Parts: sequence; C-alpha cells; structure tokens
Amino acid sequence: MNLKQLGWSDALAASFAPYHPQGFGAGRVAVEYRDRYLLYTEQGEQFAEVSGKLRHLATGIPDLPVVGDWVVIQSSADQSTIIHAILPRTSKFSRKVAGSTTEEQVLATNVDTVFLVSGLDSDFNLRRIERYLILVWESGATPVIVLNKADLCPDLEARIAEVAAISAKRNSEGTAIGVPVLALSAAQHQGLEALQLYLQPGTTIALLGSSGVGKSTIANQLKGELVQTVQAVRSGDDRGKHTTTHRQLILLPSGALIIDTPGMRELTLWSGTEALSEAFTDIEELAQHCRFRDCQHEHEPNCAVQQAVAAGQLDSKRLLNYQKLQRELQHLVRKQDQRASLAEKERWKKIHKSMRNHPKLKR
Repeated sequence: MNLKQLGWSDALAASFAPYHPQGFGAGRVAVEYRDRYLLYTEQGEQFAEVSGKLRHLATGIPDLPVVGDWVVIQSSADQSTIIHAILPRTSKFSRKVAGSTTEEQVLATNVDTVFLVSGLDSDFNLRRIERYLILVWESGATPVIVLNKADLCPDLEARIAEVAAISAKRNSEGTAIGVPVLALSAAQHQGLEALQLYLQPGTTIALLGSSGVGKSTIANQLKGELVQTVQAVRSGDDRGKHTTTHRQLILLPSGALIIDTPGMRELTLWSGTEALSEAFTDIEELAQHCRFRDCQHEHEPNCAVQQAVAAGQLDSKRLLNYQKLQRELQHLVRKQDQRASLAEKERWKKIHKSMRNHPKLKR
C-alpha cells in the first residue's frame, strides 16, 4: 500500500518528520476493535495495540485512536505492532455518548467530505438533517446531502427543494453557499454516478445517517462488492436495524476511501455553537433586526423572527428546532464546565495526597 493512496499529505509528513529518524513508521486506522486496531500501512494490513505510555497520557477516550486516524507505529521482530502517537487530525466527528454521561465520543477523523444520507421514505425528517449538518460543519469536513430511495418518493423535486432551503450557509464574505443535494436509489443502481465527483484518489468520505437510510448499500455499490451486511428496514416506520456494527475505512476502486458508520438512534451534539449559527443563517440574520439583542424569539415585542414566521417567510418548525438545539448546546456547555471543575478538584486532591505522603515536597 502507498501512503499517498491512503490520504498522506505534506502536512502529515511534516508532523511525522521527528519520528522518522527514530525508526518509526506510519499507518492509518481502518477498523477499531475493543483492544486493538487494524491498520493500513506500506507493508499492508497490520493489527496493532496502543502503547502503555500513550494510554497513560490520554485524558480520556477521545485521546485514543479511532477510524481515520494517522498513527505513529513501531513493529518488532515478533511481528507485533505498537501505536506510539496520533498525528494531528484535520477533522473530527464527535457526539455526546448516549445516555446521561457527559463524555465525548469521536466517531471518525481526517474526513474530507461527508455524504449525509437520508431516506426518501416515511422516515424522512428535515429536522434530523439540520442536526446532522451541525455535526458535519463542526467537524471541519464538507457536507453533501444524499437523498436515497428516490424511487419511493412521489414528488422528488419538492423534496430536493425542501432540503436545499434548510442547508444553505454563508461564507466569511456573506455569500450564500448551498450544500449539494443529490438524489439516488442505491438499491436500484440509479444515480450513483453523481457521487463520483467526490471520490477522488486519496480523499476520505464518511457516510453518516440514521439506521435504514441505505448507507451500507451505497458503500457496497461504490466498492463493487459486499463489504457491509444489508438488512431490510422494518415495515411500518421504514427504520432499519443496526446492520453496520462498527466503523470501517474502505478502499474504493476509484482510489478514494470511505468510512461507513453505524446508524445512530441518538445523536446528541458535543459542541457546535458556531456551527448552529452556520446551519441557521436565515434565523441569525433575522435576529439582527429584533428590538432586543438577547431576544429569545418567543413573546418579545418587535421580534423580527416571529414576524417572519407570522408572514410565512420562516417555517415555525425550523424555528422550534433551532431553539431546541440552542438549549441543548447551552445545557451541554454547563455540564462540560461542571465535569471540568470536578476533574480539576480531583487533580488537586491527588497532588495534596502526594504531598502528605512525601513531606519533603512541601518545601
């Protein structure tokens, strides 16, 4: 395998330069298992484990390798391979772990483009697309919305227009930029050629979306063989089972790489205040004309946002989703601050305990 085929860049080479004279090699994480990793390297596929030092220095799970990471490795005579460091990430997809725990879960790293997949069946949900867009923009990757199961949609053009309306953002110059919206039917082998533009050699694509939208079907079609098991969605709600159980970096015939991710029943944002503004530029711009700078867009007088809703210029459901996501992120920031404070207290407790056990350190 050639590292350049896997996405190796000049920036990565510069970061790796200090390790090269010491005899280290480089590899990319293709699959993450419970306690070991499958890597793509110049010598081919290798299984590897994290060094004790790297695990000790990690402040949490996000500091350990995930699918997409470039890692510094060393192989020994007994054929074992150890991961000693992670090279800087160019993009990172994170969500809050499912449940009540306030902890970050990194889904994938070093992704260039995200195919945000949504099914055009009864499970189609604009609000869910808005949430995923925040995740993608916050990651640093470029989103492309893929509307799958086009053969099941009686009014395809109307659906595409709906999605295009919620996915525009503005760049630093204030110019409106629309996210590409592609419609296809992977199971029927229709429209997949539209994806080829993004499948350039050495680029990394991630497939994101809920269960049953057809991510694994798309991955299989692009690969040209069965690389992920596909199951039928449930009748009645068009939702699928978790057919993909782990993230995997897949090499495509085009020379691109694609990461298929398990469908997520729960997608709670980990960060994204800036991305929220990018995903809802229409509301943010309207808010500039509200009477009060801290307007909550609920019952305040002269609220430009509520006036736009009343005039039919803004979908009330879009506003409600914006407010919901805003509250969610504010709550998350408070929880993260509390967690950081507790961690700092715990750190000082350990320091004081160490000083009591070693009186000479008090001097």
